[in-house]
Amino acid sequence: MVKPKKVAVKGIAAERQRRTGAIPRVTPQPPSPKKAPIKKVAAIKKQVEEKGKEEEEQRREEALLLDLGGQRERWVNFVRQQSLSTEEAAKLLLDSFCSICVKKQNRHFIVPASRFKLLKGADNLTTYKFNTKKAQHAFCKTCGVQSFYTPRSNPDGYGIAPHCLDEGTVRSVHVEQINGKEWEKMMKEHKTIRSMSQS
Repeated sequence: MVKPKKVAVKGIAAERQRRTGAIPRVTPQPPSPKKAPIKKVAAIKKQVEEKGKEEEEQRREEALLLDLGGQRERWVNFVRQQSLSTEEAAKLLLDSFCSICVKKQNRHFIVPASRFKLLKGADNLTTYKFNTKKAQHAFCKTCGVQSFYTPRSNPDGYGIAPHCLDEGTVRSVHVEQINGKEWEKMMKEHKTIRSMSQS
């Protein structure tokens, strides 16, 4: 007895087509579930990472803004409007100002600490420090006005803004220009500034 040969499916279809001239029917396979394209997966991953970064940045902002008092909302709005991180905003402001004294037109006279007495409002003050953090820029938490500060040049005294004093308090003012952008150079050239806070 002769056993029939097993013919591969492909061979059977080809044999049938040869004998009958009919085109074999091919049953299509159901499509395999499509995997998300790699680009789409990468985009989703990037969105998740960006959201995480935004949340981290917001936590950092909240931690940094605790001492801004009444200026907190203005700072938050500035950062959002400029689409900057807190660090980028601070760098932008500090770099563009070069010296805070130039931008706020810091005109002041220096008095020894022994000749300065704050009568009220100490509990409503907050302090801004930058760069070397030696100058203590005190300002009102409510309105943002800075009427005095502790200058880096004279840490044992106060720089008083004459325009914040009551009228009639000052009889005359002698203005001396100082280049705050080149502070170190100015301090070497100015011979008497450090002695202004001495009693």
